Amino acid sequence: MLADKGREMAVSTQLFDLSGQVAVVTGASKGMGKAMAMALAEHGSQVVVSSRKLDACEETAAEINAAVGAERAIAIACNIGYKEQLQALVDETRSRLGPIDTLLANAGVNPFYGPMSEIPDEAFDKTMNSNLRSNHWLCQMVAPDMLAKQRGSIMITASVGAFGPSDTLGTYNISKMADIALVRNLAMEWGPQGVRVNALCPGLIRTDFAKALWDNPEAAKRVTEQTPLRRFGEADDFKGMAVFVASDASAYVTGQALTVCGGTHMFR
Repeated sequence: MLADKGREMAVSTQLFDLSGQVAVVTGASKGMGKAMAMALAEHGSQVVVSSRKLDACEETAAEINAAVGAERAIAIACNIGYKEQLQALVDETRSRLGPIDTLLANAGVNPFYGPMSEIPDEAFDKTMNSNLRSNHWLCQMVAPDMLAKQRGSIMITASVGAFGPSDTLGTYNISKMADIALVRNLAMEWGPQGVRVNALCPGLIRTDFAKALWDNPEAAKRVTEQTPLRRFGEADDFKGMAVFVASDASAYVTGQALTVCGGTHMFR
């Protein structure tokens, strides 16, 4: 019998404490981005909720503040396809909240569903510009704050689609593999200054963004049967991962493509 049986054991959660930190989350008004922004605020971080539409951002920020019982979230609209809007997002964040500790680049697009041989140039460029170039820009913009502090965490939402070919999502998957390459290179460059950079790689998640992939009974049955956990992912499945990667709990984790996929893409 343990000597301290019957006594409550104090469990420290300091490793996951984000109090006093500032996080910017793009694509944060709904789905995975909203869930991750909520989680960061729940663990003490001040959070910028950003997406294209200000009213949607304000609604999500208000929901987060009501949930945590404090004014920890603010709304700043931004279309990630425009460099000047990204710079305005970063500048306003610094002006209102201070230097940035965490970047969660979650926004992305997929304007074309079909074989790469048929994708229009406009759709190809939009996919690459929004999913890759905008993340590169945003990382460059927030890095000075982190490098000055000798600490910081950058997360880019990629996809398990990056790990294989597709006859319908080829260009999207290429953009996400490029995001992983971006993560690895920045992790190498900024690691000596204490800045960590990682990719989050979702499997099939039940969000509006992926609705075309799960809103089909036959396809849904096939996918869940092939998933070890036998279910689709949900937006809330990313809350713990976001807190882990933002916090000191992952202090020795960088340059990684972290899969959240129910077991469909195990390391091999």
